[in-house]
Amino acid sequence: MKKKTKIHFEISERKILLRILDVVFVLGGLQLVSRFLDFDYFQVSQAHWAWIIVLAVYLTIFCTIFELYNLQKTNSYLKVFKNLVLASSVTVLFYLLTPFYTPLLPANRFQIVVFYFTFLGMLILWRFAYIRFISSPRFYKKVVVVGDSFNINNIATELEKADPNYIVAGYIDTRDPNQLTEGERVIKKVRVEELKEFIKKEHIGEIVVSTGYSTGMEKHLYDVLIDLLEVGFSIREYDQVYEELTSKIPVSRLQEDFYKYFPFSRSNHNKLYLFFHRIYDLVFSVVGLTLGSLLLPFVFIGNLLGNRGPLFYSQIRVGRHGEHFKIVKLRTMVTNAEASGAQWAQANDARITKFGKFLRKTRLDEIPQFYNVLSGDMSLIGPRPERPVFVKELAKEIPFYEIRHVIKPGLTGWAQVSISYGSTVQDSLHKLQYDLYYIKKRGLFLDLRIILKTLSTVIFFRGQ
Repeated sequence: MKKKTKIHFEISERKILLRILDVVFVLGGLQLVSRFLDFDYFQVSQAHWAWIIVLAVYLTIFCTIFELYNLQKTNSYLKVFKNLVLASSVTVLFYLLTPFYTPLLPANRFQIVVFYFTFLGMLILWRFAYIRFISSPRFYKKVVVVGDSFNINNIATELEKADPNYIVAGYIDTRDPNQLTEGERVIKKVRVEELKEFIKKEHIGEIVVSTGYSTGMEKHLYDVLIDLLEVGFSIREYDQVYEELTSKIPVSRLQEDFYKYFPFSRSNHNKLYLFFHRIYDLVFSVVGLTLGSLLLPFVFIGNLLGNRGPLFYSQIRVGRHGEHFKIVKLRTMVTNAEASGAQWAQANDARITKFGKFLRKTRLDEIPQFYNVLSGDMSLIGPRPERPVFVKELAKEIPFYEIRHVIKPGLTGWAQVSISYGSTVQDSLHKLQYDLYYIKKRGLFLDLRIILKTLSTVIFFRGQ
């Protein structure tokens, strides 16, 4: 069987494409404007390579902060337009105010207006073209899932939510050939005998296998998959695809010998990484506490008017290796909020004061925890520390929950910037999947992503 090729851009390829063509379109637009109009503020030439590099770096950073490389948010014209305006405005502002490595401000201020609207216009032109053409069904990747125990609708929903261009078109259930799929969505159940024909007809780009030969894959299916491999057809393991698309660990797949399935990141023992990790812990802590002290008078007045009680409060939390430590936060709830015992904080919790809501939305309530980072009980990035009573409950309900304690807890983390607030065991399981992903994959690049996404959370007031 000869494989029919169909163009599809993987997640990493689309993100690289967006970053490169953002820069190319902006530079191309500025070059056209300088050639055909009376515009000489910015020129694309070898003599001005520093101008180009600074502009490209600013553009990439601020487009990341304003979520223009978040593939779940790149398919909506309205969202993209709004974020482009924000990213373009901040990028141009920072560029204009950067000394030495950017052009001198022009005497004719109208050139700045031309610079801004050319910048924004070219980004809008390219991003709308991306939505119209690259995000269209012709670039979807259709897959068939092979498995022995799963809910195909849940798998399809989760994978397609992570990547809108990834479509589960069919499945083979190796567990029970007579079992029917339940749920609102009907996904084609494929028999082994018709798999090759189904691949041709539906232009399937990949098979995702969530079972092994020793756990239920029949000989006939095994032989068919070998035939497909021999002609170069893409067949990948489910856990690998799941992690790649969702950026979290499938906890339900871990078994008692989890060390086979969960190799810890080398960065956990890499002295150079840990050294730099501690350095930016200290730098961010000093900067955070300095800014916090400048804002403290305003917070004090807001607390006096809106909270009517103590400004700070402390709690015992579980840290690295299960050791307990005390965190300090700005109080956001009414006094005696837990008079009847420890309670999960809920979304729209009635115990949160009006000023407390503002503190949470802006993440200002977390500023005192920079002291915990400075003292070494916490890190800037890591799983959020939980209270001992909740850890004890969750460890009974969720397998491997205490794995998250192998590293220091963090002020921010992959779970905090990836999902919204949770207050149930199921929500904690969801958060754990992201925490384990961070522990498995942690490194400087992932840390940078978390910092940038944290800035997005603060800018868009998504604190809980």
